[in-house]
Amino acid sequence: VQLVESGGGLVQPGGSLRLSCVVSGLMFNNYAMSWYRQAPGKERESVAAISSNGGITNYEDSVKGRFTISRDNEKKTVYLQMNSLRPEDTAVYYCRARWVFNSNTLYWGQGTQVTVSS
Repeated sequence: VQLVESGGGLVQPGGSLRLSCVVSGLMFNNYAMSWYRQAPGKERESVAAISSNGGITNYEDSVKGRFTISRDNEKKTVYLQMNSLRPEDTAVYYCRARWVFNSNTLYWGQGTQVTVSS
């Protein structure tokens, strides 16, 4: 199983980035997907989540209205569109797959760095 994130980088406050996470080695349609982030010295936190069929999404309060999670089950890819970025969004962003039949079955990507700074 592999989850490979991409799309991170350095962006100015107010800018946008689109993260992608390509998944292989599992039946993507049977996994709910999430984006997490971890800033230096802080615990990893959930940012956004999407159900296996894409019909349900959830967001952490600080990103509501700015971030959008989506998925393409044919491409086995989950996305995080991030707009109006703030310095406090700076973190390593990870994608996570959770099997819908057993919530203890989890897979993580290696992370991609997002830095918001002028």
